[in-house]
Amino acid sequence: MANRNTGRNRILVPEARQGLNQFKMEVANELGLTNYDQIDKGNLTSRENGYVGGTMVKKMVESYQNGLK
Repeated sequence: MANRNTGRNRILVPEARQGLNQFKMEVANELGLTNYDQIDKGNLTSRENGYVGGTMVKKMVESYQNGLK
């Protein structure tokens, strides 16, 4: 069976890691999840964890679309 996780959650530009982590903290704070970087993610619900990532993607897509205008 093939490994279906190959390539997932891989940062293509390693220099972007710090910026992505900062962006993640900003989004988590906007969603009311303060100290997200210090929280044990296992104590959060899947919905809470997924909402942070989903909101990040939504904001990135909106930013890209605005840049096309």
